[in-house]
Amino acid sequence: MHSIENESKKVITMATRHQARTAVVGLLYAYDLGNDNIAAFSDEIFEEDKIRNKQKEFSKALFQGTIDNLAVIDMEVKKHLKDWDYHSIGKVEKSILRLATYEILIAGTDKRIIINEAIELAKALADDKSPKFINAVLDAVGKESSAGIEIPAETNVPKEKPE
Repeated sequence: MHSIENESKKVITMATRHQARTAVVGLLYAYDLGNDNIAAFSDEIFEEDKIRNKQKEFSKALFQGTIDNLAVIDMEVKKHLKDWDYHSIGKVEKSILRLATYEILIAGTDKRIIINEAIELAKALADDKSPKFINAVLDAVGKESSAGIEIPAETNVPKEKPE
């Protein structure tokens, strides 16, 4: 019985992948604002958000993979903007789109999971119109990924199982 109590306490204090992605969006936002050295502070940020162990490694891989592939990611997002100027997109929305596009196209995570996650991030972090906008762009990105897009060699991001 005692070990079950300890296990449940461990589960409660462990960060979720949603919390990890929220932290990564924050890092990408700071990076987009011109803080190119934000990665040096990622450990402190993750610790503050109680993102540790496997989730910390997951978060670091997402952040670094997104930064390493930013040119390809931005090109893909720009291709799927209808009636929008890329430079007029809010920095929070851009950070969410970048992370999700990385996960769909490069990390190979199930696009349904990632689109849903991006919508939830937009609901929590952006304005009321953002979830619909992000859904539309990522749906187009996801359809293209199914058609087979040429992307760089896969980076080492742990796969996520469908929920």
